[in-house]
Amino acid sequence: MSQAPADADARRAIAPVICYPPETLPQPDMALYAAALDGAETVSVATAAPREACHFRAKAGQFFRIVSVEGPQVGDLNLWQDGDLSERFYSGKTRALHGTHVSTGQRLWSAFPHLRPMATIVEDTLDWYGIDAYGGAVHDVIGTRCDPYTGNLLSGTQYHHCCHSNLIRALSDATGMTPQEAEPHVHDVLNVFMCTGFTRDTGQYFMKASPVRPGDHLTVFAEIDLLGALSACPGGDCSSEHSSDSAQCYPLRVEILQPKAGALAGWQSPARNGYDGSHGR
Repeated sequence: MSQAPADADARRAIAPVICYPPETLPQPDMALYAAALDGAETVSVATAAPREACHFRAKAGQFFRIVSVEGPQVGDLNLWQDGDLSERFYSGKTRALHGTHVSTGQRLWSAFPHLRPMATIVEDTLDWYGIDAYGGAVHDVIGTRCDPYTGNLLSGTQYHHCCHSNLIRALSDATGMTPQEAEPHVHDVLNVFMCTGFTRDTGQYFMKASPVRPGDHLTVFAEIDLLGALSACPGGDCSSEHSSDSAQCYPLRVEILQPKAGALAGWQSPARNGYDGSHGR
């Protein structure tokens, strides 16, 4: 380790600056969404079986709700624009705009060059959790997803029911693509119900037992037509390990809710980002 300079403490004491102040972001009309959710009816249901994934579609102006059933379980969520897989959830920009974990009133943003709100979280029964003494919080956009490549790298395994592979199979089922064709479209996730953070001493990504219990749910408003895939992680509540068959796992349910006619009067699906795309040329 290099020797600290004489002014090391002064350098460390400089106050941070928020990179992307949220005040100028387009704000969702949460009162309108709440009114539309009140009285909305479930029109379809999909279930991600333990260590498997499901796919679902939500039209712009509908809601999808991810529900814990039977026991504590975390899920890995991918989103695409239905009909254009190039527009997909951008966890890194969502993290930069909103923070490492997301909850009610925050949005899930799409990748370049689209960069617009794909969805808005309108209801979170775990928003009481906050940030715990370890720095852990719920619904993270920092983890990637458990995958067979890292498992093979670290322990030489050939495990096929990690979230990456589960999401590939779900997208393949939804689109008719082969798993090999689907794989490049699977991307970094929203870790639904997962409790995570970074260690204070080494800065390492950690997971701990999720506070989720049966009946807890995350309700999300579809700002655009969405194709989604949700994996019920092989880590169960992620209290011990993932990418194996040892953890107790439970299903997750996805409900699609349709608001009553006229409930979203005046609302419009957001346009794609207005940057001209010239990149200075």
